[in-house]
Amino acid sequence: EHTYEALVQAFRHFGGVPRTVLVDNQKAAVLKHDRDRRVIFNAGFLQLANHYGFAPKACRPQRPRTKGKTERMVGYVKQHFFQRYRQFDSVAHLNQLLLLWLERVADQRPLRQFRQSPAERFVAETEALQALPATDFDTRYHDLRQVGWDGYIEVRGNRYSVPEAHCGQAVIIRLSLDDELTVYTPAGEAIAQHRLQAPQAGWRSVPEHHAALWQQTLAVQQRDLRVYEEVL
Repeated sequence: EHTYEALVQAFRHFGGVPRTVLVDNQKAAVLKHDRDRRVIFNAGFLQLANHYGFAPKACRPQRPRTKGKTERMVGYVKQHFFQRYRQFDSVAHLNQLLLLWLERVADQRPLRQFRQSPAERFVAETEALQALPATDFDTRYHDLRQVGWDGYIEVRGNRYSVPEAHCGQAVIIRLSLDDELTVYTPAGEAIAQHRLQAPQAGWRSVPEHHAALWQQTLAVQQRDLRVYEEVL
């Protein structure tokens, strides 16, 4: 999910999609190279490629020069950005400073190969980008769950309420990278949303989810005392 989200944000940042995306051989993108040198891509990565309309391409194994220039940029960021900014109030603050540094420093440095700055070079590159699709690719983790007869599902060691109408039924869960849990019916209808919590925080309940169950329980418990007197 992190790999795919990074690509989604990159496309959004650049305002378009390249026609080819060259990736390393991480399992999120490439499962293996077979004996005939054919690349077996991860099914999720192929869905991402289909959504944005780019052709996936993998680096050849044990061929460092394929990705050497890209990996050198990691050192550039460490030696320049993180030498200048060492403390951050939050991830949002880090990203804010990073965008400012890119705009004022990294994108303005001269590139000897092109005799242009990255900002100047990107003007020409923009014309080659494909248009973004109408919606972003959904990078959330998804899985199936069975709703208990008490109206809860279990996710990562804690329990979360679901509307009582779905007790005993199968549902689909999606987890975002910022720990937002959304529960869907198999037909795709969103029926519950929670923020993930550690098990120590206790079960997460929405009172409206189980209001009908409580009414049924109270209806059974409320009896006239004369009923018990007649039994005695």
